[in-house]
Parts: sequence; C-alpha cells; structure tokens
Amino acid sequence: MPTPNVSFEFFPPQSLEASFRLWDTVQTLAPLDPNFVSVTYGAGGTTRDLTHEAVRLLHRKYQLNVAAHLTCVNASRDETMDIVRGYKEAGVTQIVALRGDAPKGAGAFQPHPDGFANSVELTRALAETGDFHIRVGAYPDPHPDCKTPGGDVDWLKKKIDAGAHSSITQFFFEPDTFLRFRDTCAAAGIDAPIVPGILPIENWNGVKKFAARCGTSVPQWLDDAFTTAIRDGREELLATTICTELCSTLMDEGVEDFHFYTLNKPHLTRDVCHALGVTQKTTLENVA
Repeated sequence: MPTPNVSFEFFPPQSLEASFRLWDTVQTLAPLDPNFVSVTYGAGGTTRDLTHEAVRLLHRKYQLNVAAHLTCVNASRDETMDIVRGYKEAGVTQIVALRGDAPKGAGAFQPHPDGFANSVELTRALAETGDFHIRVGAYPDPHPDCKTPGGDVDWLKKKIDAGAHSSITQFFFEPDTFLRFRDTCAAAGIDAPIVPGILPIENWNGVKKFAARCGTSVPQWLDDAFTTAIRDGREELLATTICTELCSTLMDEGVEDFHFYTLNKPHLTRDVCHALGVTQKTTLENVA
C-alpha cells in the first residue's frame, strides 16, 4: 500500500508558553515533509494578527508550504483583500477560505456590513485573483447551521463552483461517515479532492465537548472504549490505535491524503504517521 500524503493544522500562539509549544510541534512534524501546513484563526478572528505572523514565519524560516486560514468575520471586503495581498507578497500560495465562527458570546454569525456574507463570496473573490490554491471546509456530519438534509453537500458544491480547488473535512470518528459523504458528493457532481480531516484524540473529554460544538457525531462504542481506557491508564494507546485504524481503513478505500488537526500537540500525530509509513524525510536543518 502506498504511503499517504499528510498535512498538519497548527494554532497561532497567544502566549510565550504557547509559542514554545507551537515551535516544538513544527520541529517534530516538519521532518515528515507535509504537503502543506495550515494556521487557524481563533473564533471571531481573535488571532488574526498572530495568524499572519505565524504564517509568514513558517513560510520564511521553515520553507513550509503554508495554507493560511482566512475568514469573513469582523472585517470588511477591503480589509480582507488587504490581508490577501499581504499573503501574496509573503509568498503564500494557498488559502483555506472559511466563513468563520462568531465571536464568543455573540450568538449566530453575522456578516460585517461591508464584508463577505459567507464562504462562497470569499471563495469567489479569491478565485478572481488567480493567485492561490483555495481550500474550503466540508462537513461529513451536518454543520450546526445546516437546516436542510443534504445542505452541506449543496453548499460545498457552491464553493467548488465559485472556484475552490479542494476541501478539507471537519473531523469524524468512523470511516463510513467520510465514505458516505464522499460518495454523496461525487453523485452531486463534486469532483474536486476532498481531504479527510483527522483529529488524534489527546483528551477524550475535551474532544467530546469540541465535537458537540462542531456537530460531529460521537458513537457510543467510542465513548465506552475511552471510559474503560481512561480507567485503566491506556488512553494514549487506544487513541493511537483508533486513529491509525481509521486512516488505514480509509486508505483501503482509496484515500491518499490526510489532514491532521494537531492542536499543537505533535507526538500522537507523529506516532500515527509513523504507523502509516510516513517517516522522517528530512532533517530540521533542511527545513530551518
């Protein structure tokens, strides 16, 4: 079986301690030669400036192919496109275009009066520049704001038709969740690559809360397994096994690319990559 292609998502640091954690994550995972790495925005665009700084540093210092997150939150069209021009000047060639979440405590998303109303509008504006490979979000489980059956597939098609080149899914826990979604997208005429987003489970209770906010379905068998593993002190072993099996099953079904949500905690992601045959291809000196 061929070795899969991998990519990693990082958070921008908001403190000195978080800065050390980010750079430890980069130094651990960069030698695996990822296709690209992405850097998130905080909810409501709260880490916008930190994201820009991290993107530029990862691109310049480590020569990583960086896909910068860009959202519609709390910015006018002109402000957003200024950011886009700054990314181009910095040599960034990929953008992950997202609507973004409302600021904490603000309730439902509300577009800026002079901003992009949604991710389709943002994607179209980026596509018109002709400067970027545009990645967008996809949702195998229904997005919390999706009100109609099949709405997530319809919305993804609109983003692809607006100019997106590929998509990255929200995390999920069972392979059939992704495979059914992939088949439904193909039936709807979506032929752009759909990369599964993989979340190695570092902290099960935290992940369950995260899943509830994202609309990700949590199977009972998985909750039972982690309850037992936590009791027996085998949580990390279980997490590595489950994540590796998830990816292996998807590879058996023809999946060649995985995007790992690292949460700036690299070691479980690294161990899963090693189990999948993705090993160190370069040294830190080569990427620094």
